[in-house]
Amino acid sequence: MADVLSQNEIDALLSAISTGEMDAEELRKEEIEKKVKVYDFKRALRFSKDQVRSLTRIHENFARLLTTYFSAQLRTYVQIAVASVDQLPYEEFIRSVPKMTILNLFEAPPLEGRMLVEVNPNIAYAMLDRVLGGQGTGMNKVDSLTEIETRIMNQLFDRAIESFGEAWNTIVEVEPEMVDFEVNPQFLQMVSPNETVVVISLTTTVGETSGMINICLPHVVLEPIIPKLSVHHWMQKKQKTRLPEEIQKIEKRVKAAQLPITTELGRCQISIQEFLSIATHDVIELDQKITDPLVISVQGKQKFQGQPGKVRNRMAVQVLNDFMKEDDGDE
Repeated sequence: MADVLSQNEIDALLSAISTGEMDAEELRKEEIEKKVKVYDFKRALRFSKDQVRSLTRIHENFARLLTTYFSAQLRTYVQIAVASVDQLPYEEFIRSVPKMTILNLFEAPPLEGRMLVEVNPNIAYAMLDRVLGGQGTGMNKVDSLTEIETRIMNQLFDRAIESFGEAWNTIVEVEPEMVDFEVNPQFLQMVSPNETVVVISLTTTVGETSGMINICLPHVVLEPIIPKLSVHHWMQKKQKTRLPEEIQKIEKRVKAAQLPITTELGRCQISIQEFLSIATHDVIELDQKITDPLVISVQGKQKFQGQPGKVRNRMAVQVLNDFMKEDDGDE
């Protein structure tokens, strides 16, 4: 059986590194000195480094969305960031979470299967305390949550899950929805114990309380979209080929669009006195000669040249040529 750190041990390790009790550089040197790496075939690595980096980018965006959401809901200082992205057997993940914790089980159609958001009890109760009007003090009382507290906490994380779909929309459009709420991981069996899962750990600070939020994504759920997690898919610039039916619909709508067309017969300048004295049958002299072509404007832009006439006793304009081409030729 592999040695698995509990959530409290993980929090203590991260706290020791942040306070300087442990030197991260020394830990890195020890890792560099180890030239032989033991490979455990029971812990099959299903995701490449490239795909893990893509998952990291997606959930960094998810962390920013959660920070905005919880800050607005709790009205206090909230900071959420990605701490690590690991792949391990589902059984190992379940053993690492506290015996009593907050487990939010959700689905994200069209992906098949269930995913999990595990929230450290201290963080979960600090959020609950803020919602109920408290100072946001964290304590572990998950085993004694009332029905009202359970309902409030369920609704709080139910709305938070909506940000998951927004973070993933660059890869696939999903509609996450909460399906279950548990406090004991022993009663939770999403996939087989040996199934590989990706665990995204988010360091979370609510006021003066800090802890972890872990997102568990089974490989079997992400398998249909794994190819889309590669950098090649993110960077490719393939243009979508439109179906003939789509092209016909677009052409039909464009052809049915209404455009205002105007023709200017000419211009003139008169005084205000002359304007006030205009009467019926008076003639206004324009600066446009009868032999000169008229300018036809479409949507206020000069497009064609034409000549006036009549069609069925109605005033009309016959298009002679393209105004712009004629203008370029003159130049």
